[in-house]
Amino acid sequence: MADAAVVTDPLTDMVGKFIAFNKVLTTRTAIAQTPKELVWTLNKAKLYRYIPVVPKEQRHPTPLLLVFALMNRPYILDLRPGHSFVEFMVNSGYDLYLLDWGVPGPEDKNLKFDDYTLDYMPRAIRKMKSIAGVEEFSMLGWCIGAILTTIYAALRPDDGLRNLILLTAPLDFSNKDAITFARWTDERYFDVDKVLATFGNMPGEMIDYGAKALKPVENYIVNYLKLWDNIDNPQVTEAWQAMNTWVTDNVPLAGGVFRQLIVDLYRNDLLMRGEWMIRGERVDLSNITANLLTVIAEGDHITPPCQSQAILSKVGSADKELFSVPGGHIGIMAGSGANKRTWPLIDGWLGRRSK
Repeated sequence: MADAAVVTDPLTDMVGKFIAFNKVLTTRTAIAQTPKELVWTLNKAKLYRYIPVVPKEQRHPTPLLLVFALMNRPYILDLRPGHSFVEFMVNSGYDLYLLDWGVPGPEDKNLKFDDYTLDYMPRAIRKMKSIAGVEEFSMLGWCIGAILTTIYAALRPDDGLRNLILLTAPLDFSNKDAITFARWTDERYFDVDKVLATFGNMPGEMIDYGAKALKPVENYIVNYLKLWDNIDNPQVTEAWQAMNTWVTDNVPLAGGVFRQLIVDLYRNDLLMRGEWMIRGERVDLSNITANLLTVIAEGDHITPPCQSQAILSKVGSADKELFSVPGGHIGIMAGSGANKRTWPLIDGWLGRRSK
């Protein structure tokens, strides 16, 4: 006699699916698990060194400093084991450091790009060079981290910077029609002084909403529908949960930096025009002589490719390249294909210049 068919209750299945869905939405997952040690602090900022796994004689002698944006947690670079740019680079033999800016408090509302690039970064870099026992180093800046590293490279070209990697760098603000944020922050519609008078620092939740509202259907509907359709797939749910943990972990942006970002860059494009003054020094991009790699995301709606390309014609670097990678602003480094496209490209370029 044939076995009786298993009968399932659709209502029970639906309830179980809702429970699993809600658990993924509301549970934070473990992140930033690559072993590291704290080696330096200043105010809220911390410098970490990742524990090397490759013998010293087989490692690249030139250390690499990772500089992420000021208004997001940097652990997007070390999201989860097996899918971590940090883990990939440590395993590839790099002496790797991370500058974590921390969370600015009300007392930090006047911090500007000037402070981060001329006070924090030089001290962290001195500490890194002391630990590594070298004078030359490499830097990788992503998003606003790319603005910070560009300023530093232009103002301190003789400080030992050998290689500079810029990821989705928002540097050129001349094409206002192509930059959605530029239209949103137009002085006719957006009063930056009133916002900062109210909040002190720019709240992370407002920045997050602004980014998501650029693609509202994708971010508020499609993203959750994809999760619902794949709720029984552990690989999909683990990746979704890790990314959601990062996306919802918002950090405010120091008020002084936010004002400079809106007024000096979005509205007046002072950096590319060669008119931006940082603590009395003009940021002259032609002073940058480090080997330069610019990586753009073809589908980037936050930093459109047009914002990252002009830097190549401005710098004094003899060795400069541009990589164009499929994907979006975050996906090129943390998406499912990053370990097959972007990471090997960066490693291949940097490895040859880190001997």
